[in-house]
Amino acid sequence: MAKEKLTIHAVILAGGRGTRFWPRSRTRTPKQLLNIVGKETMLQQTVARLKPLIPAERIWTVTNAEQAAVVRKQVPAAARKRVLIEPMGLNTAVAIGLAAIHVRHAAHGDALMAVLPADHYIAETRPYRRIVRTALGVAGEPGRMVVLGIPPRWPDTGFGYIERMNVAASSEAFPVYPVRRFTEKPALETAKEYLASGNYHWNAGMFFWRVSTFLEELRNHLPATFAALHELAERIGTRNYGSHLRKIYPKLENISVDYAILERVTADAATAKVFVIPAEVGWSDIGSWAAVYELLAKHSGENIFSGDGHAIDAGGNFLSSDGKFVAAIGVNNLVVVETADALLICPRERAQDVGKLVKWLEEQKMKKWL
Repeated sequence: MAKEKLTIHAVILAGGRGTRFWPRSRTRTPKQLLNIVGKETMLQQTVARLKPLIPAERIWTVTNAEQAAVVRKQVPAAARKRVLIEPMGLNTAVAIGLAAIHVRHAAHGDALMAVLPADHYIAETRPYRRIVRTALGVAGEPGRMVVLGIPPRWPDTGFGYIERMNVAASSEAFPVYPVRRFTEKPALETAKEYLASGNYHWNAGMFFWRVSTFLEELRNHLPATFAALHELAERIGTRNYGSHLRKIYPKLENISVDYAILERVTADAATAKVFVIPAEVGWSDIGSWAAVYELLAKHSGENIFSGDGHAIDAGGNFLSSDGKFVAAIGVNNLVVVETADALLICPRERAQDVGKLVKWLEEQKMKKWL
């Protein structure tokens, strides 16, 4: 019964840069703050999916100082005071730890946390919310941690995978499986084996647990970070919170929550502590302009225009130029994205390499285009 009394809080991780969406994605307006697919931004879509489940005053967003002002404009008014600003990016374990101490403070004790990326696309929102309810129900048990697993549609080498046990541990609305192990991004042949087995899922970075469960595992596996955040928690709401935050942050461990906690808990536990729920919800991390094309194209070879345009003897192109008519003649499988100060042209199959261009701009100190 105790778990039913816990308030539910969402923590949205919104500090990434989205370099593969240059030239639209910039330091102050990265992927999650843009309307990459649809009229609303990725962050706004993430919040909208949660509204029927979690009130706005219990939606937290973790971001950085450069993006904080735009984030506050995009979240509901009741969620603006829940925007947490990291002094520097230190991966997900610390970002979630920072949110956890704030949730505990606001809840005056324990609470349930749903941890979600700000920049993922989910087509089927109703089943998604039903799965989230199931995950929160499982996570209400002390010591349990839940992750959503995306059934793989092809042998992708760009995702980490979750291997589940063969037999479901729970007869909830959706099957809930104990996790056997987490794996790193595999080679192609290994990814093919994962796909064929039926027991592996893409790790989409969506997690559910009690605040107390997470902080206990943080204490077990990252004790120095836990101690620093525990000390910071005592300063929440005080005048010296900000200065102490800036003081301790560079000393915290730069590591993902998957590697720091979930993998270790799974490997060490004599009985299952981490569980996975397969989530068939039309998910995409929309990792590049090519992924946007694949999401929007209704058939192979279709040309996708962000505005007005026409193609002659052309196919498979993604063409984005706000406010301009785009004409394409005799070209195939291109990505063309124009902004006021930059123009990207590349084959669709090379869209992942846009991140390399951004790295080059950084090396050349061309801040104007970053």
